[in-house]
Amino acid sequence: MNGAVAAALARPQRAVLGRIAPRHLALGAILAGSAVLNVNRLAQNGYANTYYSAAVKSMLGSLHNFFFVAYDPGGLVSVDKPPLALWAQAISAKVFGFGPMSLLLPSAIAGVLAVAALYRIVAPRFGTVAGLLSAAALAGFPSLVAVARDNNPDAILVLLMVLACGAALRAVETGRLRSLVWCAVLVGLAFNTKMLAAYLVVPGIAVAYVVCAPGSVRRRLVHLTAAGLVMVVVSGVWITAVDLTPASARPWVGSTRDNSELGLA
Repeated sequence: MNGAVAAALARPQRAVLGRIAPRHLALGAILAGSAVLNVNRLAQNGYANTYYSAAVKSMLGSLHNFFFVAYDPGGLVSVDKPPLALWAQAISAKVFGFGPMSLLLPSAIAGVLAVAALYRIVAPRFGTVAGLLSAAALAGFPSLVAVARDNNPDAILVLLMVLACGAALRAVETGRLRSLVWCAVLVGLAFNTKMLAAYLVVPGIAVAYVVCAPGSVRRRLVHLTAAGLVMVVVSGVWITAVDLTPASARPWVGSTRDNSELGLA
């Protein structure tokens, strides 16, 4: 009786394992390896860049400091970066408590997600082997591991850039405006992570779309113009909000002489 019950319980498990393709197991192993590289002994890095760690500590003090990424608890001066990465760290610190792990965890997770995203971009177009090799290469790339174990914004920037390039490829393949707009939104979010560093991919994406996307040249140019406007709007929302706020009601923009986020950008 016990043997029959055990066999009955084992059959669904075997069925589930049978449905897991080898590529999924391989990808899971790569992602697990990436997570180990990014997270193992992560707390030993301490507060990493203490400039940004101090800002996150201040941001937890009030919504005013959170929105304006204030460096000091009094909200007198902001840091020299846009808010997206610091917002992620502040949310993590709010959930898990302020400490090295909570500050560094968003970058570590972003590194793993970038590896998964790269596989999803490469595998459907060039095959499973190419997708796995590219994911493994990115997972073990020393520069990615380094930024994924730090509280600088670079790991989140990499994730957004990979996602933007994936959306751009879909746009080039299909000629659909929606995919190009998603690319523009992601680049705009990347701008709110590390400002003009996000725009390094824009010329290549624009040329690829104009040259390779289906449809008439006029249609492609119209799509590109619309996506460009979306990118500018998403990029500029936070900067505009800061610069339109009276100087007396917000922190001084750090690392500037004119107290302007636009000037900092």
